[in-house]
Amino acid sequence: MVEDRVTDPRRVAQLLASELSGRETGRLARVSVVDADEDAEPSPDGTVAYGVAVDGERVGDDVRAGRNERVEGDGVRAGEVVLYPEAATLVVRDGVLDLDRVVAAARDGELAVDREGEAATVRVETGASTKRAVDAVVAGLG
Repeated sequence: MVEDRVTDPRRVAQLLASELSGRETGRLARVSVVDADEDAEPSPDGTVAYGVAVDGERVGDDVRAGRNERVEGDGVRAGEVVLYPEAATLVVRDGVLDLDRVVAAARDGELAVDREGEAATVRVETGASTKRAVDAVVAGLG
């Protein structure tokens, strides 16, 4: 039996986007994928593929630059998915999502996670790991 394992960062990010935005009920109904760049390609410095918003469609600025401000409308950017040659990453900041819960759930799901101050980066290396990354987002919603 041959097992295909999805490891292409673009495809992993697409699967994660589907998981995050595909629910109309429950806690994930609050989450949406925004500002998607369909042409985003992995790069050594990281390329933002899309933002992750909670409770709205309009989002704030780039979380990697340390800005997570509320803008007109109800939405605020909770994170972004960034593409690297070896993996996709989910970068989240404290405030919109409970960062302690996100980090704990990611670690419980055996995902690599780096926390620096008020930001955490969750490494999503395979298609199968997207479910665990979504669980971390759900945990962060409270």
